[in-house]
Amino acid sequence: MTDLFSPLRLGDLNLSNRIVMAPMTRCRAGDRDEPTPEVAQYYRQRASAGLIVSEGVQPSVHGKGYFRTPGIHEPEQIAAWQAVTQGVRALGGSMVMQLMHCGRVGAPANKHAAAQTVAPSAIRSRAGVYTVNGMAPCPVPRALETDEIAGIVEEHAVAARNAVAAGFDGVELHCTSGYLPMQFLATGTNQRTDRYGGSPVNRARFVAEVLEALAAAIGPGRVGFRISPGNTFNDMTDDTPAETYGALLAAVDGLDLAYLHVINAPIAGLDPLPFVRRRWRGAVIGNNDLTLERAQEMLAHGLADAASFGRLYISNPDLVERFRRGAPLTEPDRRTFYAGDAKGFIDYPALGANETVAVPA
Repeated sequence: MTDLFSPLRLGDLNLSNRIVMAPMTRCRAGDRDEPTPEVAQYYRQRASAGLIVSEGVQPSVHGKGYFRTPGIHEPEQIAAWQAVTQGVRALGGSMVMQLMHCGRVGAPANKHAAAQTVAPSAIRSRAGVYTVNGMAPCPVPRALETDEIAGIVEEHAVAARNAVAAGFDGVELHCTSGYLPMQFLATGTNQRTDRYGGSPVNRARFVAEVLEALAAAIGPGRVGFRISPGNTFNDMTDDTPAETYGALLAAVDGLDLAYLHVINAPIAGLDPLPFVRRRWRGAVIGNNDLTLERAQEMLAHGLADAASFGRLYISNPDLVERFRRGAPLTEPDRRTFYAGDAKGFIDYPALGANETVAVPA
């Protein structure tokens, strides 16, 4: 039986174990959208994961949507990320950067003055976005012209090269949660009539082109992507999720990418992990409110090759060791998930330390 603590090779990525830290937005970047020394400490504390997937990182000023999320498009951002990756690597860890272009999701208050809000179609998200002044509505995005899309694809390729220059082992393309790649995939946000809209094959074209560009930029064995068919977060709808993701997987299965990261949230007519296993020949990382027991069962049934954990990694920096020893797990303080200071970010203790920590009342 496959063991969570056994090593794994994902393309060019060598994992010491199959326990992955999932990407999680924490909204603690600096004034120039750079990771701070506290961010570097946060990831260094969790370096025992087989693989760390960073929080979502915008590939350009136009890709930013949220408050204090980091970028990878400016020299000072690249330099700051080097401190993060050096700390993780010094402890034997591996780390990839998740590229997250928010598309129509975002508030002007969170963006650079010159940034535009773009999407496949001019359809506003009804979801609100947190800003320094509280919740704000999303604006109506500008629909991308056909001849602009190649530039967005190239932005991602440049971001991938920047990530490797910053010391990352690879990149993961964020294709869920209502952001730009998913906006192209879904019928509810893509009403285009050109080659990027209409049929499932056309709606999958943008994501396929980005993944091809990432593979060409840094090598396919350093590239992964994350999906969640049927995800409704950020006001998303898709009338044909099975056809949509079937077309996407058919388009990219032959690229020899490192892995596919799947949020396993079944919907009517589509159970994601079995669906993916029938259509994807590469490695799979499974995710979604996993416990140690559910993760072990998922691997035992051959549904995934590795398991990723999100909230448990917020409050248990040494999650691998706690799992290995059957030690108690600390519950995270939800009040400190987003923004703020060190509290609820880098003050959760490891085993053997003072384990008194603020938890929800």
